[in-house]
Amino acid sequence: MKIFDTIAAVSTPPGKGGVALIRISGAEALRIADTVFEPMCGKRLSEVQANRVLYGNIYETEPNGKRVLIDDGMAVYFKAPHSFTGEDTVELTCHGGALVTRCVLTAILGAGARAAEAGEFTRRAFLAGKLDLSEAEALGNLLEAKNINQLKLAGGGMRGALTKKTVPLYESLRAMLSSIYAKIDFPDEDLAEMTEEQMLTTLEGILGRIESLAATYRTGRAVNEGIRTVICGRTNAGKSSVYNRLTGDESAIVTDIEGTTRDILKETVALGRTTLRICDTAGLRQTDDRVESIGIERAIAEIEAAELVLAVFDSSKELSEADRDLIERLRALECPVIALLNKSDIDVSSDMSLIEESFVNTLSVSAKDGDGFERLAELVESMFIDGGLDLSSDAVVADARQYAALVRAAESIRVALSALRGGLSLDLCCIDIESAMQSLGELEGREVGEDIVSEIFSKFCVGK
Repeated sequence: MKIFDTIAAVSTPPGKGGVALIRISGAEALRIADTVFEPMCGKRLSEVQANRVLYGNIYETEPNGKRVLIDDGMAVYFKAPHSFTGEDTVELTCHGGALVTRCVLTAILGAGARAAEAGEFTRRAFLAGKLDLSEAEALGNLLEAKNINQLKLAGGGMRGALTKKTVPLYESLRAMLSSIYAKIDFPDEDLAEMTEEQMLTTLEGILGRIESLAATYRTGRAVNEGIRTVICGRTNAGKSSVYNRLTGDESAIVTDIEGTTRDILKETVALGRTTLRICDTAGLRQTDDRVESIGIERAIAEIEAAELVLAVFDSSKELSEADRDLIERLRALECPVIALLNKSDIDVSSDMSLIEESFVNTLSVSAKDGDGFERLAELVESMFIDGGLDLSSDAVVADARQYAALVRAAESIRVALSALRGGLSLDLCCIDIESAMQSLGELEGREVGEDIVSEIFSKFCVGK
């Protein structure tokens, strides 16, 4: 990737639409725009004040030098550093047909721009200091958001909610390190600003704040990445009906024939403020059918790897041996289990006391009518969402990279605290304090390797 090239890409979704936006960024952006865009006002775009929207015609220059009109549209110039990328940037808006958009982009590339790579605009914004790495990740999450809560979480991240919490911690550690080095290098001058007792108090406070931030990952992950959720039960308990109710679609085939579901069906859905990565599994029972047996083996593997299990029982029938076997299997799990007593729309004719005794959380639901599913959403929220957090404004850790950096920082500080309390030399404490600073710096991108940065921005679309 050549970071000093002038790049261009279509920044609106492909296909037919009202308008399409093509973004040009780099030192040659204005010259290239002057080549393809002719304002109706009679002046060149470079002769007009920045940040003004102009109407005009868009041209392509053929190899013989002839200019051919492609479309009419709007153009606006953002002068560096007052743009998203921090570079000179021009945004051209044309009509949103697939062909006309492609022709306008071709004209821009022919005038000297290079086609942008995935995430290259945002990466340039990061390199220019327009946003830090956590904010860039939040922008990526915003583009991928599929429900309102993911949107709120991403919005808070883009506004720097996490950065505002971590930067002061980084600066506190730096100030402490400066004090320690002063004490080591000039022991007779009394230049240290902090006593060892103050250092202990400060480190303990920083550790508590880091641990509080790390604890928000349970909420952030439940909203952003989703909870790995398995729907299980014996055949014909209504698992596929529950799956369809949650997805809002007839994704799973539902019949009264036992063993209809044989493979794993997966979908990501919003449930209240949480996101569930749910899978519908084959009914658990003894069978001689080889294909069904494979499905059952996969179902058991999914249950063992789950973060949440929705165990479906048919409350209109007596518990079967398969039900009892499932109860015993689920009792051994460490993850939360919610027992769904399905078919509440039918008179309950069985004794559900064994289920109620075996599981902390049981709910009567009707996959057919939707009864009980609002309560299910509330219950899942109470398990995975911190109700005291405001997703739009509070600092919430949203992905595994951020969480891992905080965990490493916390561990380094614990080691430093242990060294201080144990009376070890201050220079040994410095090593761990520096490690904690490095881990906190990774959140903003101060200490992150090129491979990690490339991986993050590769997930963006080309026009972003």
